[in-house]
Amino acid sequence: MQINVSGPKVDVTPALRSYVESKFERILRHFDHLHDVGVQLSVEKLVHKADATLHAAAGKIIHAEASADDMYAAIDALADKLDGQIRKHKEKLTDHHKGEALRAAERMV
Repeated sequence: MQINVSGPKVDVTPALRSYVESKFERILRHFDHLHDVGVQLSVEKLVHKADATLHAAAGKIIHAEASADDMYAAIDALADKLDGQIRKHKEKLTDHHKGEALRAAERMV
């Protein structure tokens, strides 16, 4: 997985970049079929914003954005939102009724 961190009016320091990468490692533990992640950091007046777009398997695109008074807090909130969306996407991919179909097929025989 490749993580692209950018900011049009924000100086993306190595500390910010490593913080974003460490937060996205948690998301990778839940779902490892991510191809590309784009993170954009911005500041508007006193509000720090973080946006992210994830490209997952099967062409699924997941987007989230968060804002806070501090850039690190915005990145934390963004990671929490994305983590929830990734877990929901992973739940949709799993077939929860697979065992029921096998039992029904056995009864038919």
